[in-house]
Amino acid sequence: MNTNDVSAGRLVRAPEGFLGPEGIRTVFSQARTGRRDFIRGALAAAATAASSLAAAQSNPAPSAGGDPNILNLPEHSKGLGQGVATDGYGKPSRFESNLQRRQSPGLTQTTQSSVSFAPLQSMFGIVTPSGLHFERHHQGWWDVDPSRHRLMVNGSSPGMVAKPLVFTVDEIMRLPSVSRFHFIECGANTGMEWGNVAVPTAQYSHGMLSCSEFTGVPLITLLEMAGADLKKGKFVLAEGADGSSLTRTIPLSQILSGEVLVAYGQNGEMLRPENGYPLRLVVPGAQGVSWVKYLRRIELGDKPYATKDEAVHYIDLMPDGLHRQYTSIQECKSVITTPSGGQVLLDRGYYNITGLAWSGRGKVARVDVSVDGGRNWRAARLETPVLSKCLTRFNLDWVWDGKPVILQSRASDDTGYVQPSYRQNRAVRGTRSIYHNNSIQSWLVQENGEVKNVQLS
Repeated sequence: MNTNDVSAGRLVRAPEGFLGPEGIRTVFSQARTGRRDFIRGALAAAATAASSLAAAQSNPAPSAGGDPNILNLPEHSKGLGQGVATDGYGKPSRFESNLQRRQSPGLTQTTQSSVSFAPLQSMFGIVTPSGLHFERHHQGWWDVDPSRHRLMVNGSSPGMVAKPLVFTVDEIMRLPSVSRFHFIECGANTGMEWGNVAVPTAQYSHGMLSCSEFTGVPLITLLEMAGADLKKGKFVLAEGADGSSLTRTIPLSQILSGEVLVAYGQNGEMLRPENGYPLRLVVPGAQGVSWVKYLRRIELGDKPYATKDEAVHYIDLMPDGLHRQYTSIQECKSVITTPSGGQVLLDRGYYNITGLAWSGRGKVARVDVSVDGGRNWRAARLETPVLSKCLTRFNLDWVWDGKPVILQSRASDDTGYVQPSYRQNRAVRGTRSIYHNNSIQSWLVQENGEVKNVQLS
């Protein structure tokens, strides 16, 4: 099989004449006996059409001298390759230069308060490479000197914390650490889709989403070291050291389990500067703004703080004109990443539908996929590992017959929550929201193979 690069990602192309109508009927017949026979049937139907192509690929052209007994091997098969990299840090192949996080032109007035979107449609598995992790800044990013950075733990009133402490980064890194995989999603992810279809690709519709292995110290450990009154205290204030002094309220109930981390590590190395180096908060399941970067202060209090970043921003405008506040948990959600908007199916035949599902309340329990706009659903395979508050990869076998279809995915989590449609969400939320859109995403595959973003009411 060949691969074809397109601006939004990569799709596998079958050989010419891969499946005609008779071949499609054969594969669907085979599918009744299980997935293994399904794929075996697809390959068998392609064998005759692909035989000449395979023969050509297995016999390289003769050398320039014309001797048919001498193969014209590529340079990398007969020469000495490059030595160990001298710059000390590995980089992707030059052939992968199109794989980038991207900004949305005009989304914000300055890059210091802007977003870069992760290329979900071109990534594999569940882990986002650190260099492709989405960015959201409120007043730009800094490369902070870790030897000068400090983290204070204090109380909002006398007795709330027995002995306020100030930690250096080295002191935090000497404490017992844990490493966990979690997704982080901006509360505004998919926000442009509330009123209408606004963006063409999965990168722009859902790309304020990433998943990493984070390493750090449970926040509860630092609070206990400071003698925090865990009966009197109900909330903590997390404050960042960037120019906007980003501040967020975190319920103590989320912290007591040890789930919330003061993290310094990401994907086996220190945090990147644009991701909060040298310290950031990790609040699994909560919207990304709660994962305060450049973390410099934790304060224990007995009530929500109603800071500027939660009283004016990241709130939900309801149809009656009131605002819903402190809705920080990211509800169960999913998106098909291939095929998805901006991609092109080059032939009829077998494809693997794949995508991502996640829930801020626990594990993904099930993902159903529809290829007819929601009239019928099939259970997708959940690929392991399936972890709490982490991305889960799903896959489904599919044969495209060349007719227009609408692809959708619908996730459910282990609390019983089922991802809603736009109609269900708008019945409660209206159309003027910006944040917390977890509606079912629809992709239209047209007869020419082009995939577009559409919405079903």
